[in-house]
Amino acid sequence: MSAQILIVDDDPVQRRLLEAAVERLGHTPRSCDGGAAALDAVENVASDPFDAVLLDLVMPDVDGLTVMRVMRERDVDIPVIVLTAQGGIDVVITAMRAGAFDFLVKPVSPERLETALEAALKVNSKQASSSGQDGVSAVRAMVAGSEAMDRVKTLMRKAAATDIPVLIEGESGVGKELIARAIQADSARKNKPFVVVNCGAIPENLIESILFGHERGAFTGATEKHTGKFLEANGGTLFLDEIGELPLDAQVKLLRAIQEGEIEPVGAKTSKRVDIRIISATNRDLIAAIKEGRFREDLFYRLNVFPILVPPLRQRVSDIPQLVHHFVDSYRREEPAFKARGISPRALALLQAHDWPGNIRQLQNAVFRAMVLCDGNMLGEADFPQISAQVHGIDPKEIGEAGEADIAGAAPSRRTELDRVPPAAAGDWMDDADESDILHMLDESGNVRPLTALEAEAIAFAIDYYGGQMSEVARRLGIGRSTLYRKLKEYNLGDTGVPAQ
Repeated sequence: MSAQILIVDDDPVQRRLLEAAVERLGHTPRSCDGGAAALDAVENVASDPFDAVLLDLVMPDVDGLTVMRVMRERDVDIPVIVLTAQGGIDVVITAMRAGAFDFLVKPVSPERLETALEAALKVNSKQASSSGQDGVSAVRAMVAGSEAMDRVKTLMRKAAATDIPVLIEGESGVGKELIARAIQADSARKNKPFVVVNCGAIPENLIESILFGHERGAFTGATEKHTGKFLEANGGTLFLDEIGELPLDAQVKLLRAIQEGEIEPVGAKTSKRVDIRIISATNRDLIAAIKEGRFREDLFYRLNVFPILVPPLRQRVSDIPQLVHHFVDSYRREEPAFKARGISPRALALLQAHDWPGNIRQLQNAVFRAMVLCDGNMLGEADFPQISAQVHGIDPKEIGEAGEADIAGAAPSRRTELDRVPPAAAGDWMDDADESDILHMLDESGNVRPLTALEAEAIAFAIDYYGGQMSEVARRLGIGRSTLYRKLKEYNLGDTGVPAQ
């Protein structure tokens, strides 16, 4: 079936070569000589939209990354295949994270171009055919409504429409396995096995056996035949969690299994074909691991065909109310003895002020603990003693277990005399202010100072003003102590607020 392909490249020779290649594949090409013209083209063609875009990454007016960013902002959902002469791994990751469907290094072979276009057109057609379905989508049902997660959901829908390998990146606790399961549930393999492998929890000497299986008597202790995770997932999806923890020798065997589509159980004389979809996840920086020689670059390319970066909870605090209500409802259904039916506005504000280093998993555990503590119909601040302590700048280790549930009542005893001073009127404060009390917004040239400089100066002033009492400094600044110490390190400030030498 003929498709409309938009070609964007500032080099006229490259444009002509791509036009000829696209026509030989039976499609209709249309060319633009730059990013600005491409944006006009995709926005103005409503009756007969493009099915895919071949986009040069480096152009003089508007580059390819900018084109993809603007397309995303304007909700132009067309698969983009990036073309560039720079094939470095950093360039690949940047392009894929910007929304590229595939990445081709010039000069592009006709076979590689055909494969990339076929995959992109397949995804586009599946998205179009599924857009009118009335069934409940697992991706749509996910508890997340922030703009950051809308972007993740868009990528998930694209991933579900095809079998390409997916790499989900994000901190621990952000819900990477949940995302993988939602992709599987919305894919053509939804009724097939979904097998999870925690690569960081497998003993090194058993990795090959657990992944590929073994025959009886293959090694000492192998008293029974073992199927292996690859064969368990045959026809479905294999989810490789913590893929960055896999040892190098196991990475070689995994790469071969993915490339060849077949495995060889330990002790077997013949190999076995498998039909599986690979979804991987990591909380590590695999690019850094490649540079340090801890992860194979060729395996990374195989796994990272379609990357999805999941933002931490602290970058999408607007999702917290929805998540909390979801957890409360779930726990009430599981345990009817729980009394709480909701959460107070002050308690919700407390949760939104926390950093959540453990992300959604930590939030879920905090809500469960609060449900156990709560004696009323609404979760309150007192039901989150550890979170309250951290948000208000009190070290949880200073709280005795006996009085922990009453932290909200105990907090006033920690307050300084400053709490009892009535606030002066703004005019009086300005009249009495010392020059050292004023945070200057403009630099010497009359321009607004960078936000980082203002924040560093505010932290240094607070440390000096409160005599280095870090709990009081954190509470007055409205941040947790862990955040305060992180910012001290970030701005190279010592505990006294003076820049470290």
